[in-house]
Amino acid sequence: MRIYNFIGYAIIFGYAAACMYFAPPALGPWMGLSIGAAYFIACWFVGGLYLSCVIHMGIAHRALDYKEWFVKTITVVNNTFGVYINPVTWVNRHRLHHAFSDHPGDPNKLASDGWLRTLYLCLLPYQTKTNLATDDIFKSWAFRLVSNPAFAVASQVFSLWLLWLLVGDLRFAAVMWLVFRIFALWINMIQNYWTHDRRFGSRRYDDERDNAMNIGEWLPVTATFSACLQNNHHHSPGLLRLSHEESEYDLGFAAVKVMRTLGVVRATDRGSELPQGIALTTLNF
Repeated sequence: MRIYNFIGYAIIFGYAAACMYFAPPALGPWMGLSIGAAYFIACWFVGGLYLSCVIHMGIAHRALDYKEWFVKTITVVNNTFGVYINPVTWVNRHRLHHAFSDHPGDPNKLASDGWLRTLYLCLLPYQTKTNLATDDIFKSWAFRLVSNPAFAVASQVFSLWLLWLLVGDLRFAAVMWLVFRIFALWINMIQNYWTHDRRFGSRRYDDERDNAMNIGEWLPVTATFSACLQNNHHHSPGLLRLSHEESEYDLGFAAVKVMRTLGVVRATDRGSELPQGIALTTLNF
């Protein structure tokens, strides 16, 4: 088993065991596990839609055009109740990441950065001097609200307080709140470290400009909403799907297709243009 899978499963099973152990007597271990699972799945699902599908492919790469009300709603909901991710600074860093991937100027990781250095950078990225996040939506009330540093602190305090209120036990709430954020940090490491180290995953395209790799196992693809198919993505960053053949498991694309049937997203001209040299003959969108 690859180290990233081992760590991911260890966090999940550790989370489950902690929920059972720290569940208050009034709930019992199995109810504690059920509540913990519901919180885990809800935060993962909303966070995955928000970051991978909406902020990443919708705003950062302009491959998908979402209804503005949906973008604002999921941005406020995730950053109020889930793991906080500043959409403005994230988009700026991500665009710089594609411009300078694995080279000086990449705020996420240089080619020489090891595991511990990249872990540190997940929390405190390299400073950026260029602002590429100038889209009109960043000037909206919703994005100005969630990108405020005071909101970043208050929302996380509020999310922990609300969880405490719902489960009636601070220790139990704190365990769920903290361990899920450790899982979110692992997701960040999948995208920033393991998919940018040529010792892991596979390379469909031998693009010399970066070290992007595809990691296609079930857990990383599910956890990241397919953002771990980095070699595909860096080869064709404007394409609305991250899988480049029908046999590749692509949870993110499946989620986008469901949202399309619900009428909240459509493909942009950029996102629907099928690049030459990939195995797909149709987007199936």
